[in-house]
Formats: sequence, C-alpha cells, structure tokens
Amino acid sequence: MATYKKKGFKGKDKNEQNQLDDAKFETAEVFNTLEETATRSEQWIEKNSKPLFYSLIGVVVIFLAFLGYHKYIDQPNELEASNELAFPRKHFDEAAVAGSGIDSLLNLGLEGADGKYGFLDIAESFSGTDAGNLANYYAGVSYLQMKQYEKGIEFLSKFNSDDEMLGPVSLGAIGDAFSDINQPEDALEYYEKAANKKSNEFTTPLFLYKAGHTAMSLKEYDKAAQLFTQIKEKYSKSDQGIDIDKFINAAKYAE
Repeated sequence: MATYKKKGFKGKDKNEQNQLDDAKFETAEVFNTLEETATRSEQWIEKNSKPLFYSLIGVVVIFLAFLGYHKYIDQPNELEASNELAFPRKHFDEAAVAGSGIDSLLNLGLEGADGKYGFLDIAESFSGTDAGNLANYYAGVSYLQMKQYEKGIEFLSKFNSDDEMLGPVSLGAIGDAFSDINQPEDALEYYEKAANKKSNEFTTPLFLYKAGHTAMSLKEYDKAAQLFTQIKEKYSKSDQGIDIDKFINAAKYAE
C-alpha cells in the first residue's frame, strides 16, 4: 500500500513554541493593564461625577448671568442713561447761544431740576454707560465755561473717547484749563496729547499750534520750532498753516 509524505507542514521546534508562549503572556498583560486603567477611570468618574457636574453648572450659570446682565441690566441702563441726558443737554445747548443767564442754565444742566437728572447725577448713577461717560464731558465743559477750572479738569479727566473729534477736543480743553490757571507745563502736555490723539485737518493743527505757543512761553524754543514745523509739513492748508513760517523763524532765532 502506497504511503504519502504530507507537503507544506512542518512541526514547531522548541524555540518557536517559547516565542508564542511569551507573546501570549505579553498580550494578556496588556489587556489586564487596560482593564485596570478603565476600572480606575470609571471609579474616578463615579467618585467625581457630582463635582464635575456642579462645575459645569457653575460655568453655565456664569455665562447665563453675563447674558442676563447684558440683556436685562446693561442695555436698559444704557437706554435709561441716554434718555436722562436729554434734560441737561437742553440747558447746555441753550447756554451756548444765550446772551445772559449762562451760568444759571449751566447749573441747571449740572444739577438737574424737577426730578430730572443733571450731568453730575448721570455721571455718578450711570458710570458704566456711554451716556455716563459723556456726562463727564458735558460737566467738565460746563465748569470750564463758569471758570471753575479745577472741577472742569476733574470731570474731563474722567472722560474717555476714541471719537475723531471729541477725543482730542476733551484733552485740548484740559490743556486750556491748565493754561487759564497758569500751569503752562501741564497745558503743554495736554495740548500735545490732544494733537497726537487723532490725526485730522482740524484738531491736530489747532493743538500743535497751541502747544507751540505754550512751548514758546516756557522758552522751549526747539520744541516750539518742531511743533510749528509739523504744521507746515503736514497741515499747511489749515488755518494754523497760514504764516506758520514766521512762527518757525521766531522759535529758531529766539534767545
């Protein structure tokens, strides 16, 4: 009877068997490690699930509180403050064209009357609003017009604006106030701030011009020449640019 030798089959030698056994052992260890890690993670989550939940709730509450503040407090405050400005601004505008009784009108604007807020009330009660900020400007200018310069400086210093015109004008008004109380060094500082706040054809040459003349009064002739030269180079067509050469020469040849 014929016998066959099976082709393609080869029995495992001892080395191969040992390698297979080692691989099975290592695989089992990996699975055991993963299982232990998963168990510890589940235990940690179970233990800390409430704190995690409450932390998440806290974040949500803070976010909703912010939205609520903006919608129900911040926006209504802005609207109310803006409405309150109508009364004092009416008297402020009347004072600007009045031939007499100017101080009385300005005081009405500052203090308010008939249950209506004045600029001082609005600035204090609505300090976080745009209208409250603007009330500081009106209060400051009102005090300057009544020649109460220290109070004017106080309120104008609280005002902050990046508006193209209002920002420089408020700083320049502080410069005017310091000039009126004979503090030219401070006046010069604020005129320069006003000139540098925004670059335009109206406020920039105006406050460069005032800064230049203030520097002349302080005998800072080099600075004065520099300030006047800026007007010539950049704003020659402005009102201050007319005859600016004579001021440049006056500064250059001053003793």
